[in-house]
Amino acid sequence: MKPTLFVLAAGMGSRYGGLKQLDGLGPSGETIMDYSIYDAIRAGFGKIVFVIRKDFEQDFRDKVLSKYEGHIPTELVFQAKTDLPEGFTCPEERIKPWGTNHAVLMGKDVIREPFCVINADDFYGRDAFAVMGKHLAELPEGSENDYSMVGFRVSNTLSENGAVARGVCSKDADENLTTVVERTEIMRVDGPVCYKDEEGKWVAIEDNTPVSMNMWGFTPDYFKYSEESFVNFLQQNIDKPKAEFFIPLVVNELITTGRANVKVLDTTAVWFGVTYAADRQDTVDKIQALVDAGEYPSRLF
Repeated sequence: MKPTLFVLAAGMGSRYGGLKQLDGLGPSGETIMDYSIYDAIRAGFGKIVFVIRKDFEQDFRDKVLSKYEGHIPTELVFQAKTDLPEGFTCPEERIKPWGTNHAVLMGKDVIREPFCVINADDFYGRDAFAVMGKHLAELPEGSENDYSMVGFRVSNTLSENGAVARGVCSKDADENLTTVVERTEIMRVDGPVCYKDEEGKWVAIEDNTPVSMNMWGFTPDYFKYSEESFVNFLQQNIDKPKAEFFIPLVVNELITTGRANVKVLDTTAVWFGVTYAADRQDTVDKIQALVDAGEYPSRLF
């Protein structure tokens, strides 16, 4: 069974100032998502599922899904802050949905095969999709608790225009993930790459430290674990309006309790994307350079 690509596209991109998922950055108006879909198709993925907000469904169908007709099957699912388990009510002061793993949960009724989760606004590169697609396609039928993550080197994932959020990882000698901690502020500080810890202090890390760019490989049993973890998360955080249910939170819990194994798939690929408005032109230039080098055609779809 071909794996599915699950694209997280529900965020508004508040720091960038608009629906960056629909911003044309390629030479023929391609979005970053278009390059991810193109790379996924040539890596052997068989279906694309997008999670978006219901209120821009028609815009998304018109500007995004229409391009992929005849190329690969697509489905839409929707994330809202009110999508909670029975017994929980969303507080009125809550503004945004509950984070990346909450978004992943929205796919539980439509995904029945191994799947890869990515962000809509990150450019991962051809090799990352090839590595992940091969890994998922080679899983034995019915596999459970056998997950994966493409590990980017932190120095290859920074923005020149401000801090970024990454899952900082450690792994064992067999390339299995041992811990992943979401750090919401990572940048160079007087030379070294640093993250800001829980006490607001900058902590230096090596340039080649593997980080998660939210490019995860899961089997469908992950949804069951996520539902259980989300209930526990809400019991502790329902009254915290900015608390987020991150993917690394669930993954780390499964690793430390021995319920799942996560293989770190190495890549030297250089990430880029539009975290801030000032990143836009640099991203346009990098895509054009890849087109000029023959990595991508001047028009994808």
